[in-house]
Amino acid sequence: MKKLILLVMAIVLTTVAMAQSKVYVTRDISPESLVKIYKSLGVPAQGRVAVKISTGESGNPNYLKPTLIKDLVYEVNGTIVECNTAYGGKRNTFEAHWQTIREHGFDSLFAVDLMDEDGDMKIPVRDRKNIKYDIVGKHLARYDFMINLAHFKGHPMGGLGGVLKNASIGVASANGKAYIHTAGYQEVVEGLWNHTENQDGFLESMAAAAQAVHNYFGEGRVIYISVMNNMTVDCDCVSHPKPVELKDYGILASTDPVALDQACVDIIMGMEPSEGNDNRPLVNRINQKHGTHTIDWAEKIGLGSKQYTIVNIDEQ
Repeated sequence: MKKLILLVMAIVLTTVAMAQSKVYVTRDISPESLVKIYKSLGVPAQGRVAVKISTGESGNPNYLKPTLIKDLVYEVNGTIVECNTAYGGKRNTFEAHWQTIREHGFDSLFAVDLMDEDGDMKIPVRDRKNIKYDIVGKHLARYDFMINLAHFKGHPMGGLGGVLKNASIGVASANGKAYIHTAGYQEVVEGLWNHTENQDGFLESMAAAAQAVHNYFGEGRVIYISVMNNMTVDCDCVSHPKPVELKDYGILASTDPVALDQACVDIIMGMEPSEGNDNRPLVNRINQKHGTHTIDWAEKIGLGSKQYTIVNIDEQ
């Protein structure tokens, strides 16, 4: 009987271990390491490749620089994709957005596509608690594969910005952003900020929209990478963000967006504050906005798992 119990326990532990998603990590933030971590995932980009980044609000210095991401974009022959914002700034109109793209040097190195420049379209969502569909840039239909390349940092409304935010708010058209932010209350930009009191509904809507984009491409046709550098409490969408108080950490990647965002949060939460590396403002921002609820909800609706295994590619 004792042997049988031990055997059953071993099977259970093995099953749990097998269920854990792999999150790859390197502490080296460089163009070469971005390519290396992409290749470590073992999921080669196919067909027409969209590389989803944030081009960064004008005045914000923390966005992922073209010089950092260029080797990866060239490796996959990718197109930088974005959509307009749903707030006043330098990316809320196509004219202003293209000007910001030029200022930040993206169009001189890459093909760039503002996916909602010819309108938007609706794609299905599995979780219909708050939103009944996801409204994305119409040009999303041009692509066969997506590399979700996120800059991990805080966010004024969502608490944190990682790959789930990049897949949801980032891929949504301006109207889609309004729809997610208001948890399905309104589908147009006008008056958006008057209807954001449903915080958990907003966070759940982000998870649902991220799942919609993942399912749109299908398994094996979307991968997720997060760069943990220039981290502040504010998103790249903020024109004048709070100062950087954290040291650069590294690059993480996974085929599971839930595991990846959870790993990034665990890194931040597990830090011991020290001179020049103070995690407390970002931790407070995440907690104040209930930011981890997006990750929890994404796991609940079946997008991925918060259980993960770290694979350090620096040791390979």
